Amino acid sequence: MVKLKLGAIADHKPIKVTVELPSPLHRDLVAYAEALARETGQPITDPVKLIAPMVQRFIATDRGFAKARRQSSG
Repeated sequence: MVKLKLGAIADHKPIKVTVELPSPLHRDLVAYAEALARETGQPITDPVKLIAPMVQRFIATDRGFAKARRQSSG
């Protein structure tokens, strides 16, 4: 089985944000939620809940952003 980059979803206090997604991206998000549910055994009832952890993961692994953040705070 393929190892997904996203793990179990943490339950944090949410901030409401409205986002419009292209339909192909939404279909991919639904498919990713299904794959993640199979991998973790944790059912994903709302694929939209994957967006925040995906963005967090992206930001956490973006070396250019980390460098820019260090330079602007230093």
